[in-house]
Amino acid sequence: MTISSSLNAGVLGLSANATRLATISDNIANSQTYGYKRIEADFHSMVIGDRAGGYTAGGVRATTTRLIDQRGSVIATANATDIAVRGRGMFPVTTEVSLDNPGGNNPMMLQTTGSFRVDDQGYLKSNSGLVLMGWQANPDGTIPAYPRDSPNGLTPVQINTNQYPGEPTTEMRLFANLPATETEAGANGNIQPVLIEYFDNLGKPETLSVVFTPTVPGVGASNEWTMTISDSASDDAVVGEYRLTFDDTRGSGGTLLDVQTISGDAYDPATGRMGFDVAGGPISFEIGPYGSTQGMTQLSDSFAQVTVNKNGSQVGALTGIDIDPNGYVRASFDNGINRVLYQIPLADVPNVNGLQALDQQAYRVTPESGAFFFWNAGDGPTGDVVNFAREESTVDIAGELTELIQTQRAYSSNAKVIQTVALSFAEDTALPVEIIS
Repeated sequence: MTISSSLNAGVLGLSANATRLATISDNIANSQTYGYKRIEADFHSMVIGDRAGGYTAGGVRATTTRLIDQRGSVIATANATDIAVRGRGMFPVTTEVSLDNPGGNNPMMLQTTGSFRVDDQGYLKSNSGLVLMGWQANPDGTIPAYPRDSPNGLTPVQINTNQYPGEPTTEMRLFANLPATETEAGANGNIQPVLIEYFDNLGKPETLSVVFTPTVPGVGASNEWTMTISDSASDDAVVGEYRLTFDDTRGSGGTLLDVQTISGDAYDPATGRMGFDVAGGPISFEIGPYGSTQGMTQLSDSFAQVTVNKNGSQVGALTGIDIDPNGYVRASFDNGINRVLYQIPLADVPNVNGLQALDQQAYRVTPESGAFFFWNAGDGPTGDVVNFAREESTVDIAGELTELIQTQRAYSSNAKVIQTVALSFAEDTALPVEIIS
């Protein structure tokens, strides 16, 4: 029994060290693989116990653990959609073949780094066939509320490189100085026109004509102007008309004193805004609140446009894709628009090393890893997303070669044990050595 158990222990030792050699071989082979997590072999003794008259060898058993919680160095690349997670957390990906699934079921896997480029269908896909997934934004760039403990809501990130978005103008601001001398008795009553370009719902440029007409009194000064606004998209129809009166007292001279609405929405003195409808919809128009020098004024004898601002933009072409530290996929256009298209969440699990390792440095949630939860990058326990970057392998070549030498010696020693036991068995049974060898 003792000789038999010794032989069995030697065989188990060979098997355990062969397992360790396999892990070292895998680690060395993937020392230059981006995102690779080294695998480690641990040995556990198997104790059968003592018995009267001798000891029975139990041998050894090998188990392997992939150290997914270890992170490699982050290095720079030249591709804006090369990403790595700096810290805890993983981003979701799916398989390329699932995109043709008519049921729309995209299996979720997780990665810590990946190199993605737009394919012929616009998907952000890696060379290994994995497609980046995220939460799609609303047209205004906001991210809807999605469940954080479920992959429902995740969609493959798809970029339409031919899209030409435009944003309609909904807000304007006009601050100007009107000449006080034009509202005095005997003045010429010269009008002061301002043309403001805006963009309609289809991204086409249109024009608002804002004309200031002074009220010239018979005596004294009226300090009053009529502001008439017309829209080129409405055949130059008047869309708003207001009577502006300016203060002429010491300390507040030249600031707005009163605004009377002739047509259009009423003026709000708290915000300094009024509203009117152009052909494409309503526009909020700001001229400043009462008593403010940061708005419409009436001073001196010259007209000056101080501020003309508006939102919106005309149609533009896509010029670039970027992924920011919070995981937002942004598209830049040549008209100056920077629009959020998707948000890439980061998944976290209680036991990272319990994830199932798959091909292409991807992982799948298992009962051993625990349930996942999606965080915004940088929130909770998760790190941030770094673009123009890849995560290197966690393999240390020097350490692996050292372990390789140790394992080779252990393997040879176990083989020697088997040879010794076999020779002893031959001597006890008087078998020819040649049979054993």
